[in-house]
Amino acid sequence: MSPRGGAARPAAYGLALVTGALAAREAGVVPATIRKWVQLGHLSPADQRGRTHLYRLEDVFAAERAARGRRRSARD
Repeated sequence: MSPRGGAARPAAYGLALVTGALAAREAGVVPATIRKWVQLGHLSPADQRGRTHLYRLEDVFAAERAARGRRRSARD
C-alpha cells in the first residue's frame, strides 16, 4: 500500500489493484461514478479485501473511455 492509502503502482501500471477512491482519482471522476459504472455493468471489481472492492486500473480506464464515448454519441 502507498502512503496515500491506495495500492502501490507497479511497473505494469495497468495491473495495479486500487480502491474505488483511488480509481476515481486516477480516472478524474468522483467515487460515486465508479460505483455507478459497477452498477451498470461497465466495470467489475477484480478483487475484494474485506468490504473494499479493488479494481484494475486498465479496467477503470477502459470504462472511462467507454463512458466518454457514450456521452459523445448521446450529444450527436
